[in-house]
Amino acid sequence: MTQDSRPSPRKGGRRARKIIVIVVVLLGLLVGADFAAAAFAEHTVSQKAREQLSLSEDPAVTIHGFPFATQAISGDYGHITVSADGVPVEDILSDVSIRAELRNVTAPLSDLTSGNVDSINIGDLEGQITLKASDIAKVKPLDNIEDLRIDPSSESYVRNGEGTESDTAEGSSSEEEEDNKDSTAGVRISGKLQIAGEQVEIFAFAMIELQDTTIRITPHRLQFGNDKETTVVPAEVQERLLPNFEADINTGDLPFTVTPTAIRVDPGSLTISGEAKDVTFAGASSSQ
Repeated sequence: MTQDSRPSPRKGGRRARKIIVIVVVLLGLLVGADFAAAAFAEHTVSQKAREQLSLSEDPAVTIHGFPFATQAISGDYGHITVSADGVPVEDILSDVSIRAELRNVTAPLSDLTSGNVDSINIGDLEGQITLKASDIAKVKPLDNIEDLRIDPSSESYVRNGEGTESDTAEGSSSEEEEDNKDSTAGVRISGKLQIAGEQVEIFAFAMIELQDTTIRITPHRLQFGNDKETTVVPAEVQERLLPNFEADINTGDLPFTVTPTAIRVDPGSLTISGEAKDVTFAGASSSQ
């Protein structure tokens, strides 16, 4: 009787498990190396963006898409995000958030590894600046208003008081806000104002207009009261108080010298945005 030379099922199973373990380890090493390479590239771009934008700290940079290696070899990147918070702008604003979405980016691997990112070409760029109510409250004459708050409002309610106040407090839906590319928007500014020696809760309904890099606030109506109950301010009193809510806010430059074209009001903040096409990293960057 001849002995069966075929490997036993037990030995075959152990060999298969070893192969699987080796493959998993190799894949893990490749993924780890890919993330490490992406982190290096993000750090390089972050340092250059800090220099170009005159920031005190490195901004956050995210290179989207996996694997990074295929993008690096080809030199083509689908989407890169650069963002920073707490950025000072001009002499008054101190807590501005900036964000830039870079799409269809061309960056040779040799340039990234050497730290030369000036010639990076950006096919489509969208820049945003977000101003918080705490910063807006420092702008004259709004600095006379205590506990200043801002909320979105419809243009019809601002100008004519049409609709209900609860509708304006809710503002637009997130989907509508995404589609809003207007250079004007309605806003409700609320806070406490000293009137005849007394502190009075007041609501100002205003239109915001974007003019170059300036946000112009033009109030149209005032109401006394609070979120639960309000009273229309008499016309003669409104005429005297409206200037307290009229202001121009200079936002400086958007990141990457994008020309501002749209404004959006969110609870507690204002966001202006703009777009650009076919710019280089060095040519598009600007000092704040």
